[in-house]
This record gives sequence, structure tokens and C-alpha cells, in this order.
Amino acid sequence: MKKIATLFVIGAVAFLYACGPSAKEMEETRIADSIRVADSLAMVQAEQQRIADSIAIAQAEEAHADSVAQGLIKE
Repeated sequence: MKKIATLFVIGAVAFLYACGPSAKEMEETRIADSIRVADSLAMVQAEQQRIADSIAIAQAEEAHADSVAQGLIKE
């Protein structure tokens, strides 16, 4: 009976190990995750650049308006 139980446990462990993802599936998942992270970082950087550009435009417009108000340049 003890041998049958041991054999059953070994069989169950082998079965559970075989049900896991293969090396190819794990590599595909790793690549997909890397691409997803890279895309997310690119989106964040693009948003930061858009904000920086908006701030620069607003500052340039404010400087122009100040110059007009002081009479340094005519519109």
C-alpha cells in the first residue's frame, strides 16, 4: 500500500509539473510584458513632452504680452 501511495504522489507531482507553462510560452509572455512596459513608458514620455511644450508656448505668449504691455514692441 505504501508503494502505491508513493507512486500516486509521484504521478500527481509529474502531472502538475506537466500542466505548467512551457518555456516557449513563458518567453512569449516575457516578451509581451516587455513590449507592454515599453509602450507605457513611451506614452508617459510623450505626455510629459506635450506638457513641456504647452508650458513653453504659454511662457512665450506671456512674454510677448508683457512686451506689448510695456510698449517695447507693437502687435
